[in-house]
Amino acid sequence: MLSDSRSYCAAEVRRLDRERYLAALFAPGGRRDALFALYAFGLETAKTAEVVSEPLLGEIRLQWWRDAVDGIYDGSMREHPVLEALAEAIETCGLERLSFHAILDGRAADLRERPFENPGALEDYLTQTAVSTVELACQALGAENGAMEPIVREAGLGFGLAGVLRAIPFHVGQRRLYVPLSSMTEAGIAPAALFDRAPPGNFAEAVKPIAARARRHIDALRRRRHDIPVGARAAFLSLAVSEAYLRRLARNGHDAFDPGLAFSPLAAQLRIARAAMTRRYSAASDSGPDQRSRSISARSQ
Repeated sequence: MLSDSRSYCAAEVRRLDRERYLAALFAPGGRRDALFALYAFGLETAKTAEVVSEPLLGEIRLQWWRDAVDGIYDGSMREHPVLEALAEAIETCGLERLSFHAILDGRAADLRERPFENPGALEDYLTQTAVSTVELACQALGAENGAMEPIVREAGLGFGLAGVLRAIPFHVGQRRLYVPLSSMTEAGIAPAALFDRAPPGNFAEAVKPIAARARRHIDALRRRRHDIPVGARAAFLSLAVSEAYLRRLARNGHDAFDPGLAFSPLAAQLRIARAAMTRRYSAASDSGPDQRSRSISARSQ
């Protein structure tokens, strides 16, 4: 049943991507399920490198999802709760097929063994994954793509770069590295040094320029926040946690392995709620928060 698929997607996003889940609660009620379906699709494809034992199997898995998405558009549905909910979102919100293809193309890079050569290559990857996700979220919320394109790009790259830094301890544990090779070389660090022993003390020098790029993208978004419709703000609210993370990272000397960088669920919830109430990522000229926004605490428990 469609209601079961919607519930499955919401539960998966709440369990595995709580910040986006909390942000989605501020979306208009009729659009919230579309966001949950989109984010659940993102989770299914993002975990590919973690659940396969070799790259070929990952490519097969990603091709299955590509064919399944194409099937939605072409009238040939496969059985999966995420696909059922996604089909509804595509039909009701007009989500673009090419954006899903871009996400899947990006996820193929997760199967690589070599780090990205430079920050530009990393941002190309994030354009496919993070920027495309924000783009689809804005479509799900009814925002016009043309006017939003520069804002979507800044948001996706800011969120994506901060996410890369936040995930460093996890990725290193899996012997995967997303910090660009050029940043590692400039800091005088071989990638193997992260995998074979405790992180070298100068690893912060490789982290710092990536954090600076993330801050620049988020700052650029903030300067254009008045161009973001209130109805689309849910696509951007989780950036409040990304910003706070980058501030913590700067204060601790860019030690990405510091456990103190983590946010408790309550801390994340409060930051996202505050960003929504203060119109931090949306036009300030609209009227105050609607009743749905005020009830976040009750619904997120």
